[in-house]
Amino acid sequence: MTNEQIANDKSQRAPSPFVNFHLQFVIFVEMVRKQLIVMTRYPVDFVTSFVQIFFMILLFTFATIMFEPRGATEMSGSMTSRTGGVMMYGFVLFMFASDTLWTIGYNIREEQYQGTLESLYLTPASKFASLVSRVTMIVVWTGLLSVAAVVFVQLFLGRLPFQNVGLGALLLVFTLSGMFGIGFAFAAYTLLVKESAQTTANLLQFTIMIVCGMFFPFHALPDVLQSIARLVPLSYAVDAFRSTLMGYPPGFPELASIETEIVIVVAFGILMPIIGYWLYQRAERHARVTGSLAEF
Repeated sequence: MTNEQIANDKSQRAPSPFVNFHLQFVIFVEMVRKQLIVMTRYPVDFVTSFVQIFFMILLFTFATIMFEPRGATEMSGSMTSRTGGVMMYGFVLFMFASDTLWTIGYNIREEQYQGTLESLYLTPASKFASLVSRVTMIVVWTGLLSVAAVVFVQLFLGRLPFQNVGLGALLLVFTLSGMFGIGFAFAAYTLLVKESAQTTANLLQFTIMIVCGMFFPFHALPDVLQSIARLVPLSYAVDAFRSTLMGYPPGFPELASIETEIVIVVAFGILMPIIGYWLYQRAERHARVTGSLAEF
């Protein structure tokens, strides 16, 4: 058989791009369905994760009062004050950041316990689709929790400032994209360190909460922590997102001009998923070569 005949034979056997895309899409849908089935098989966790949001809102709302000069008096009317916007919009991003670490990152470790990770990686199924399926569940479930939280605040405490919705939504998209990149990188870390990742996830969760000023203005941080916050792209995403929805009150955004912060957020949203997935591919390849995918 000539080289031309061999090439023609391979081209005939190779699936068309449309067939390959359809196959990957079907795999992705099934992975999302699998994630949903796992979530609904634990009804207590399912309900608890929804109810605890309202208690967390009350906790952080009363804690936020400490940053108001007149305390509860300032908060007793409506949530149009900038402190209310700082707390609530930071809380929305914190929920996504927290779920990103646990659902994308440490959830890889849970699949090792379940015994499904190694079998998945021995199949030709897309590893990228596996990660994106976890992202989809975060967007859907955490998105619903965020909407419920905002509605609860509106009904219970008063109206939130809600301006520049279009730009705010765009900033949210790039912020979530960057967060998911962090989740990919943490999933890579999980494959390497295994059980130690749980401790790291807890540490990162609280570090992000403080350094990125999720529930309070950045000027409340000591000078040293403010300097550290300026080195973290997520800090600019938090500052730009809530400042935009609050209508840029005096003193906001705090870290840089809104034009500068938009550039940083867009770069963060584009580059971080690429870097995170590249790190995950390297960690996954290392785990397969060393045979540690199924190790506890």
